[in-house]
Amino acid sequence: MKTIIPKKEEVKRTWWVVDAEGKTLGRLASEIAVLLRGKHKPIYTPSVDVGDFVIVINADKVKVTGKKEQQKVYYSHSGYLGHLRETPLWLMRQRTPEKIIKRAVKGMLPKTAMGKKMLGRLKVYRGPEHPHQAQKPVKYEPKWV
Repeated sequence: MKTIIPKKEEVKRTWWVVDAEGKTLGRLASEIAVLLRGKHKPIYTPSVDVGDFVIVINADKVKVTGKKEQQKVYYSHSGYLGHLRETPLWLMRQRTPEKIIKRAVKGMLPKTAMGKKMLGRLKVYRGPEHPHQAQKPVKYEPKWV
């Protein structure tokens, strides 16, 4: 049997809507990463980008387990000496809850140029509204969450 490698033009991308309300962060991020990579499709090939678009709503209502709300810290560095920034999860949830999901998903994608393209197809919104109604997104219910 001959192996079929999909062409970039042949890939049909679906738009998915994922509601993050009450879902555990890591489990939700792994499902989103699977959709972005295209691993749920029978035509999946690691060297070809066959992933879909994912819209995440209610990012501010994502759940974390244990004491992560108080103890988890996100780090960012400007590149200058002594400019390491620390932001706890509870503060990031108040300021920019979209970044919590984006960073969790980014860690599960490949660290290549193709991974950056995949992350570009992730749209995260704080509340239940999103501006992508014209793309006719399909509601996705995560299996592992």
